[in-house]
Amino acid sequence: MTPEITTLLLILGGALILFITDWVSADVVGLSVLVLLILTNLLPAKDAFAGFGSDTVLMILGLFILTAALLRTGVVDLVGRFIVRRAGDRPEHVIALVMLGVAGLSAFISNTAATAFFLPVAIGAALRTKISPSQILMPLAFASILTSSVTLVSTSTNIVVSGVIANYQLPPIGMFELAPVGIPISIIGLAYMWVFGRRLIPTRVAASDLAEEFGLGSYLSEVLILPNSKLVGKTLAESALGRDLDLTVMQIVRDKARTLTPRASTKLESGDVLLVEGRRDEILKIKDIAGIEIKADVTLSFPELQSEDTRLAEVVLLPRSRLIGRTLKGVGFRERYGLQVLAVNRAGASIRTKISEVRLRMGDVLLVQGHRENLAALDKDGTFRVLGALQSERPKVRRAPVAILIFVGALGAATVGVVSLPVAVLIGAVLVFLTRCLTPEEAYREVEWKALVLIGSMLALGVAMERTGTAKFLAARIVDFAGDARPLWLLSGFFGLTVLLTQPMSNQAAAVVVVPIAVQMAMQLELNPRTFAMMIAIAASTSYLTPLEPSCLMVYGPGRYRFMDFLKVGALLTVLIYGVSILLVPRVWPL
Repeated sequence: MTPEITTLLLILGGALILFITDWVSADVVGLSVLVLLILTNLLPAKDAFAGFGSDTVLMILGLFILTAALLRTGVVDLVGRFIVRRAGDRPEHVIALVMLGVAGLSAFISNTAATAFFLPVAIGAALRTKISPSQILMPLAFASILTSSVTLVSTSTNIVVSGVIANYQLPPIGMFELAPVGIPISIIGLAYMWVFGRRLIPTRVAASDLAEEFGLGSYLSEVLILPNSKLVGKTLAESALGRDLDLTVMQIVRDKARTLTPRASTKLESGDVLLVEGRRDEILKIKDIAGIEIKADVTLSFPELQSEDTRLAEVVLLPRSRLIGRTLKGVGFRERYGLQVLAVNRAGASIRTKISEVRLRMGDVLLVQGHRENLAALDKDGTFRVLGALQSERPKVRRAPVAILIFVGALGAATVGVVSLPVAVLIGAVLVFLTRCLTPEEAYREVEWKALVLIGSMLALGVAMERTGTAKFLAARIVDFAGDARPLWLLSGFFGLTVLLTQPMSNQAAAVVVVPIAVQMAMQLELNPRTFAMMIAIAASTSYLTPLEPSCLMVYGPGRYRFMDFLKVGALLTVLIYGVSILLVPRVWPL
């Protein structure tokens, strides 16, 4: 064993310890490995930095931008709404459709992004069907991971493996090359979660306990029917306010004085003011529907409230406030604070009167809009506390068809071989900017820069393992240890090793560590190295035993899960995926 190999193994061992213990963030570990490779002369700086300019990193960057465009134009939102509408009120239907929806979406965008979108959708569905969020959130996370091996772009791990094997003059992974194994894994995994897995999940938390945390608490707002509205002359049932926006009409105020009890057959008229109850995000989406508007935006607006510095925020009424027991109209809230109230939320109680006439109580949450300086002044006043500013930019729904066309076109062009995938997604990224589906500023906010830093750094580790002979050395040791073991046992061993490593460390890092060793070993034994690379790509996405996978971490808190919940549900799922893989991988890529 040469000094270079010894040094690299020490660096690798230290990185593994840091990944497992999580003492510092994964991207910092990756950068530290990169710096050490340069300082110890294992790689020249030029080669160490090359990973950041590789087609792998640029491809992932392009995919992040395309995914952000789908989110920004409301495409993912429309998919979620369709699923919830079709599911109805039956819990088993909700769980099934949420799993199918996130699995289908995750086959073409990052599973983390898919989980992030469906998280509030799933909690909202749990509220309506009165089931515990813990019953739906783990199936959501697992379903997003299950389709990681359907397409090349399902997860950045596949792209990383494709980049690593290119160092050994192996062809890159095709767009749907993994699908013959990935689709059966998805079907069997989803069936397991539907039939058996969901029954192993304990009920940890009531849906109502999480409503406020995710902006799903009920707000009261006032909606004005404009003269040009398509709703004029339609009944409440035909208006589809409940179906499309999940809003409940509490009262109808007509001619500024008459109060009507809302019925399905009540016809809407121009100038009607509807007192509606709904979640914060649903109320804000009223702004995007032609013909209706939040009343405060129409009749209570100051010119200065429409400037670029206008912000949305939630504020809570503090104890011992002088406004407790008084109405917004009585205290002149708009004139005093320069802010307009769009909606009111009172936990545990329904409000059935006009917003201006609501007598405030301690703990009431107001959804307000106004200049950032006025919000800051309100926070210092001692009467309210600003809970947090909200994203005031609403989806660019009119550009949704363009975003879909660009995304499908980019993947289609790469699939049929017109251009390579890195080029296709970067062309797509430029097009979403040129068509204004997404601004550069929005893209910079959405890109997972930590993931790019980690991948760019770890690619250098893969190169160093090859150049120093470390991968070949470790492969020789494994060959010596395995002796005359059958190739299937070796495949099984690498599957198990990768699954173990991918639990505490990132999927990409685990793949970069194991793939060079497996490829070198396969070459020494005159076996097909692609078989082992594909097995490792699949195993690197088998992250169900712990909540350390990003998609699982996102649901860990909201579902109030415990560490062992994932092991209990994920152990058998991992065994099933191994069984499918060991059966199909050697047949699709013969040894």
